[in-house]
Amino acid sequence: MIILGVILLIIGLVAGISILWTIGIILVAIGAVLWILGAIGHAVGGRRHYW
Repeated sequence: MIILGVILLIIGLVAGISILWTIGIILVAIGAVLWILGAIGHAVGGRRHYW
């Protein structure tokens, strides 16, 4: 999700399309939050591992 957000940011910047820029920022932010939650061991999306 972070990679897709960065790609959209670059395309939005180069093409001058502000909606791609906005969607890219949102995807990067959500991807970073999910990555951090997954890294600290918190259940993301209802997935739990019992080991």
